Amino acid sequence: MTSAQDKSEWFSEARYGLFMHWGPYAGYGRGEQVLFREHLDQNDYAQVARAWNPARFNATAWADQARRGGFRYAILTARHHDGYCLWNSSATRYTAAAQAPGRDFVREYVEAFRAAGLRVGLYYSLADWRIPAYWDGPAKDPGGWERFRDYVHAQVRELLTHYGKIDVIWFDGAWPHTALDWRSVELVQMIRQLQPDILINNRLGTPSAAAQNPSSPNADGGAGPGESRELGDFGTPEHHITADSNRLWESCQVSTWRLWGYARGERWRPADVMLDMLVECASKGGNLLMNVGPTAEGEFPPEFVERTEQIGQWLHTHGEAIYGSESGEVCEFITRGRQTRKGNNLYLIVRFWDGRPELSLAGLQTRVLRAVLLTTGQELAFEQSEDQLILKGLPTERPSALFPVIRLECDGRPAARPWAVDRLWSGDASRMTDWARAYRE
Repeated sequence: MTSAQDKSEWFSEARYGLFMHWGPYAGYGRGEQVLFREHLDQNDYAQVARAWNPARFNATAWADQARRGGFRYAILTARHHDGYCLWNSSATRYTAAAQAPGRDFVREYVEAFRAAGLRVGLYYSLADWRIPAYWDGPAKDPGGWERFRDYVHAQVRELLTHYGKIDVIWFDGAWPHTALDWRSVELVQMIRQLQPDILINNRLGTPSAAAQNPSSPNADGGAGPGESRELGDFGTPEHHITADSNRLWESCQVSTWRLWGYARGERWRPADVMLDMLVECASKGGNLLMNVGPTAEGEFPPEFVERTEQIGQWLHTHGEAIYGSESGEVCEFITRGRQTRKGNNLYLIVRFWDGRPELSLAGLQTRVLRAVLLTTGQELAFEQSEDQLILKGLPTERPSALFPVIRLECDGRPAARPWAVDRLWSGDASRMTDWARAYRE
């Protein structure tokens, strides 16, 4: 039998996932929640959704692009809050299979990404904005709520029964209802029975009435209303990077400025900003789930392709500093960059290259045996004292368009001097008293 640790090892090894928000809302070009945010007529929206037919969708092309971008797993929105299903569901005809496309996009996605060697996951929204019982809830419409909840459970069963091994099930939309309302414990039991090795995220409803108030802080301090610490395998901080030392976590982020679904005219984050998100997540022991909103025709926007290919090329050279890495903020380095570690190696990921021949790292206690500029393969000379490591012979010109990386090979697991275990403005302030006493007028 697979242990919980065994089934999650791939997740930490992967570090970099691709999130894909895609559905008929792409045709509006104003984000994935246009139906609600613009209070569109439900019937008009449904008419557009039924006619949506993305003739250029090619799951193999998506998978190939994901591999070139350096992604190791992917999550596709099988159903978002608008209720439209990308698979052939027997519970409704509001599906890509029963409407204009006549195709099971989930099947095409799963088969193509699995064939490309990528782990596959499915996003499923508990919410369905077409259903009055979702809005009324169990208190106002107990019978309608029970039928709706059964519908949700039945669709999850379909997704985890008809497509072979699924690595991740990613829930969303639990607000404003509790885990008890959703019968989330029973849902999780069913999921574990159908897919014993699957990882489940943490958005299956809050455990208390706090879910009724979307402005109230929740116990996780993460994604927001609908989060549950009691259910699920990993945390999902959204639009921010917050480490969780108690469990697996991934920060879900957009490659644009704000929206998840395709939006015409949206601004795009530069490749270095996107890469910095990945590096920060890895340096803190978590994953980055980077989103793209494919077009209504079924293609990745060229801006996303350009940026992720740059990152993929960087990972081709520097991937050992990311894939399978551990949290690496061993000592102070924020003035120059970030750190990850793997075994006895400490990786210095240099965000700010100043062109000087020397670089210092303060507070590393472990003895360094060898230093290599991973970007070029150049071996670096160095001097190490009790508190300082000075790397020498660095090139004047930045050796990478993105972030150069230096690998420090140590004689043990990289560790900090006692004073450097905590960062500035944290820890026991008195640890620095002796250091201050050294000052003389």
